[in-house]
Amino acid sequence: MKSQTTFYLQYAHRFLNFRGEAQYLHGHTGTLTIEVEDTIEPGVNMVFPCNEIKKKAWKVLKNFDHALILREDDPLLPAILDVYEKQMIKNGHPQNTMKGDAFSTELATAYPDCRIVVTKETMTVEGMIKIVYDLLKNDLNISKIVFQSGDNTASQEYPISETIERCPKCGVKLNENGVCPKCGFKK
Repeated sequence: MKSQTTFYLQYAHRFLNFRGEAQYLHGHTGTLTIEVEDTIEPGVNMVFPCNEIKKKAWKVLKNFDHALILREDDPLLPAILDVYEKQMIKNGHPQNTMKGDAFSTELATAYPDCRIVVTKETMTVEGMIKIVYDLLKNDLNISKIVFQSGDNTASQEYPISETIERCPKCGVKLNENGVCPKCGFKK
């Protein structure tokens, strides 16, 4: 069975070396839908608790919300970091409370204190799907991701190769010791 959770992200980006309106820095409201697939856990009668999907995903997705997303070779990046340094906000500000967990992967690096995500490729709807899958594939049995931003929408389906061992009481993924991090159930 499948379960879906939706996230709304506000972000700014640009398409470096693109000829057209998207070459300019501009903002979007994006809608990201993550679909997970697994067996129904008999104790909780659901694939995976939607609030747990949201918690797990939001830890990293928070970095994309109200953030600037630039490609690593964008000449704006050093200029923006220089301005942040001069304004003494490069290493964070007490009012910056929307920070997600920092991450660095082959596709992207999040700098939560700066509210910047640096990507290897241009941040398109397809690129966002690749990044999100890469960040969450080990924690959720993702069967499909859809990302809509402006007039553009992309989707990608993924094969489910294995089920994730989950707690029969609350549906959360068991840790490496077979213990539920939410309720303490032991396998």
